[in-house]
Amino acid sequence: MELSRRTFNALAGTTALGFALSGSGGETTRAYASHSVPTGPAPGAPAADRQRHTVGYDKYSLLVDGRRLVLWSGEMHPFRLPSPSLWRDVLQKMRAHGFNAVSVYVAWNYHSPGPGQYDFTGVRDLDLFLRTAAETGLYVILRPGPYINAEVDGGGFPGWLTATEGRARTSDPTYLSYVDEWLTQVNSIAVRHLFTKGSGTVLLYQIENEYDSFTDEPLGRDYMSHLYKKVRADGIDVPLFHNDGRRNGDWAPGSFNTGGEEHGWLYGFDGYPDPAQVPPDWGHFGVGGLKGGATASPHTPGFLPEFGGGWFDAWGGVTFGGKGYAEARRTRDAAYERRFQLTNLANGITVHNVYMTFGGTSWGWLPAPQVYTSYDYGAALDEGRGQTPKLAPGHQLGHLLQTVPDFAKLDRADAVRAADERLKVYHLTNPDTGSHVYVVRNDTAKPLTTTLPDAGIDVPFTVAAHDARLLAANLQLGSRRLKFATAQPMMYLKAGRLDVAVFTGPYGEMAQVLLECPEEPLVHRGDAEPAWTYDLGVLRVTVPIGVGGLTRVWIEGGGSETPLLMLFADDPSSLRLFPVDTPTGSMLVYGPSLVRGATLDGVNVHLTGDTSTATGLEVWGPRGLGQLVWNGTPLRTLITSTGSLGAELSGVPGQLPVPGFRAVRLPALGGWRRRTENPEIAPDYDDSGWTRADRTTTYSITPAPQGQPVLFADDYGYHYGDVWYRARLTDAADLTSVSLSYSTGTQGLLMAWLDGEPLGTHRMPVPDKSTVRKGSWAATATFDTPGRHNFSGVSPRILSVLVRRMAHDMDGAAADSHKVARGLTAVSFKGASPKANWRIRGEIAPDPVRGPLNNGGLYGERKGWHLPDFAEKGWEPVDLPRADRRQGVIWYRTTFRLAVAADTDASIGLTLDDDPERAYRVQIFLNGWNMGQYINDVGPQHTFALPGGILRTRGSNVLALAVLADGTTESGPGDVRLTLLGAVAGGLPVARVDSPTPLA
Repeated sequence: MELSRRTFNALAGTTALGFALSGSGGETTRAYASHSVPTGPAPGAPAADRQRHTVGYDKYSLLVDGRRLVLWSGEMHPFRLPSPSLWRDVLQKMRAHGFNAVSVYVAWNYHSPGPGQYDFTGVRDLDLFLRTAAETGLYVILRPGPYINAEVDGGGFPGWLTATEGRARTSDPTYLSYVDEWLTQVNSIAVRHLFTKGSGTVLLYQIENEYDSFTDEPLGRDYMSHLYKKVRADGIDVPLFHNDGRRNGDWAPGSFNTGGEEHGWLYGFDGYPDPAQVPPDWGHFGVGGLKGGATASPHTPGFLPEFGGGWFDAWGGVTFGGKGYAEARRTRDAAYERRFQLTNLANGITVHNVYMTFGGTSWGWLPAPQVYTSYDYGAALDEGRGQTPKLAPGHQLGHLLQTVPDFAKLDRADAVRAADERLKVYHLTNPDTGSHVYVVRNDTAKPLTTTLPDAGIDVPFTVAAHDARLLAANLQLGSRRLKFATAQPMMYLKAGRLDVAVFTGPYGEMAQVLLECPEEPLVHRGDAEPAWTYDLGVLRVTVPIGVGGLTRVWIEGGGSETPLLMLFADDPSSLRLFPVDTPTGSMLVYGPSLVRGATLDGVNVHLTGDTSTATGLEVWGPRGLGQLVWNGTPLRTLITSTGSLGAELSGVPGQLPVPGFRAVRLPALGGWRRRTENPEIAPDYDDSGWTRADRTTTYSITPAPQGQPVLFADDYGYHYGDVWYRARLTDAADLTSVSLSYSTGTQGLLMAWLDGEPLGTHRMPVPDKSTVRKGSWAATATFDTPGRHNFSGVSPRILSVLVRRMAHDMDGAAADSHKVARGLTAVSFKGASPKANWRIRGEIAPDPVRGPLNNGGLYGERKGWHLPDFAEKGWEPVDLPRADRRQGVIWYRTTFRLAVAADTDASIGLTLDDDPERAYRVQIFLNGWNMGQYINDVGPQHTFALPGGILRTRGSNVLALAVLADGTTESGPGDVRLTLLGAVAGGLPVARVDSPTPLA
């Protein structure tokens, strides 16, 4: 292929970088080639510190400024939380619960309403998100595609791309011209936030997504090469990667041309194991080779860009038996996460991202055909931003990997068997420190108790059914060495002159920790439960985990001048332990649901965070501290026997010093007003301003109908939501039936009227297990036509058709499936051969507040009936439940006020319930924002999150419901109510998200 000017400039730009991944050129090559970086403390939390940084890697881990980093990342998508203030809330929760990175897709369709049009303001402010991540102390894995999948419309491709020539996800030059335009926009923002430059915390950058097409053809190799060189030419100097969706070794280093640059490309692969399967070995203990996961690239660290933190659900709820995301969270619970995550760690996976950690909401017309509005995903943080019990494994492991450096450099070691050989044991060792790690996994359906005699661990411990345990031996904990422990280490830190080691285990288990002590130490307990013995240079501490809450054991002497505090916690207690870094040293906080931040002011410790219930508060930190201040309120403080500051009890029985949230009272929804729409069906409706549908060619992969105009909605610039068609039929006096072929995403439908009279409705079927991933559905609806009343034989007959298109298919197979037609595809008649003159109308131009994915083409949307300041003159007062029987659309509006206390973070949803035999669907608009779609007779979703910022938790709100019914049953809405999804005392200030204004 001839070298184009664009390719030449990209190559020149890459060369000019001088391989600047280190910020200093030549040093980078040595960093990347190194296999001798010793085990040592991990880098501190990242920040936009204006210092140059190096980012490298070897086979064990990433290397940041020459120090080993285990990247423990969680996925969230800012486009699934349209309230920028709440981005900080989610990021702070991730940071507090052990994550040191956040992975983010950037959705092309979310930012681009048309060719050459890009918007990164308001809820689409990528710059703000990246600044917030840096301020939170999280690295960023940036994933701008151009194709992202992500269960979003078109896999992230903008709707307008469906109506362009050029084959997507290939080296087609037309497609690449649009890609370059997109990447230029994203990279102009990303380059300002690179960790290497000290201007942000973007550490890794992904190109493409699960791309397994044309891997051995120029069409694919040239495409990947183009993306690589384009990103480098735009100044992105951090390591790049791609995520192999099928573990085939696709796009491993050396598989495509990087313009001569070496050591800047990581191989990653995705893994979503089913809870019923035995955890696979994707590294040290696997089958090896290209299909073995990490072994496809033996000189780069094991990298899981996506590991299952849940799974998505489909319309009808077939994935989880109609139980929705509650079932996803039940089947992929804490034990699931622990068993699979520990297996990954044993296999050398040190760059690990949990997809999703916060799923959020696919609001508006964002969801792909395969999913409904909620994208809760069964994730550790639920759709209402609530912290769930399945956070515990990631919380424990994340803090361990950040505070104990041994885990960043582990080699496979000699085989070790459990006494009960039904348990699988992984044995690893750190070549620098000599520490040993054992992952013991139970794949059976009952708990198993065992020892590890091969490892010298002669103390029985139990592994729960379908669970796993991590044990450590010969591990240095400050100035002391751990002989072994049957409890899992969770973290080590130094708080002032005190060493603190935290261990976790199942509630009620009698755990033992053995410390090497050349002299007998002085031991005392902060709680009643622990016991200990000393013999032959070993201190043996025995603790019933979780009994009485957190258990404290204080150890002095024994050959060390530094006291050691050992803390023992079960899963719930571990989720209330938070290490916090301050300029004067580390602190450990115990008690609240969340610690957001800490500052020291003289003797005062100022803590901010959340409490779900009243709690105690305890802090270990630098010496000289004397006063606790929680969310601005000073607490009576005492010094405990284990060296902590504690909040003193008030003396009132049952009253704890830090309160929980105040009661949240939600109003009943009443004062409804109603209005019918779809005037488009009337024969005399003026459609002169509509677009003529008279094209004869298309870029869709759906063939144009022979002898008919192309009616595909995308070809006329209508890409999202409902679309109307009107045809004037001449010579149609003897018409007996009309057949309407149409194509939609999952759960699309078509309604038709002739001369204002309903012909009927056709719906796509509810998916079953064999069609749950089907993205495009096509059908033909045939309707008998009624006789024309008062027909004069002169005026044309008017055929009106409404198509709810749902979403564009994703393009996972790189087959241009996002270009499958949406809307009408062909029309035929019987009894007559009329001439049809077609017009089409869809959504109005997107406003600058909500963006392109909010509006559809309903009459009420085009006229602003969903907007908060719309005047409801002439609307009929009604009570719910309502029992209409009409084909078409009826709107309902009401206003409600909330008065949530300013110190309470309340997550609120809208719940709709009705007799499931009633066939209708509802678009939900809150203050003008399309919050999702409810299908009463399909489900499974009944509750819709209303994010603060769009929802005025202290003020007035306007709720509008657009009810679409086929007229075969009575239709709602039925029971419509506000629901409290969760609440805490604390939270963050939430800025109001603008609502759009009435249309001119």
